[in-house]
Amino acid sequence: MAIFTNALFLPTTVTVDVSNLKGKALDSPEFKELIIRLYQQLNNMSININYKDTGIYTTNQLYNGQSWFPNPALTGSADTPAPFRQVLRTVVNMGALLDDDTLSVAHGIPITSTYSFTRIYGAATDQTGTYIPLPFVSVSGTIIAGNIELYADETFVYVTTTGNGTNFTICYVVLEYIAN
Repeated sequence: MAIFTNALFLPTTVTVDVSNLKGKALDSPEFKELIIRLYQQLNNMSININYKDTGIYTTNQLYNGQSWFPNPALTGSADTPAPFRQVLRTVVNMGALLDDDTLSVAHGIPITSTYSFTRIYGAATDQTGTYIPLPFVSVSGTIIAGNIELYADETFVYVTTTGNGTNFTICYVVLEYIAN
């Protein structure tokens, strides 16, 4: 397995010596070198910004900046390799959890057979300030007397409680997915 070592890093200070530009014409080699260095720095910034995971969580579909390896079924060629797949994200407001029942909310994603979920996760908040991740496994039953299952299909997001989860009145689920 190869290790991806291209860490996203940009220096905070870029030193460009402009002292030798004084009195130089705009078409001088020194000025042209400055423009090239500035373009290179802007390109480096663009590449790094585009590789960052976007910290926006919205109920609309959003490209979040994550990229997944190319679809293995699409080999591409030496000249045009198969592209990385962009990840979309949406947040589903599930409302309050139920008492030993399954809550289902439509996610609004136009799922086809070419889609794959990459992450499904969430959190719930109760009225007293207790926060739990979703899915949730209760070992002792002190927070909720049971477990909470989280899954999705082509139409809905499901949260199944095996105990009383009605104190958890706020529940958000994040769906991240790619089109193969």
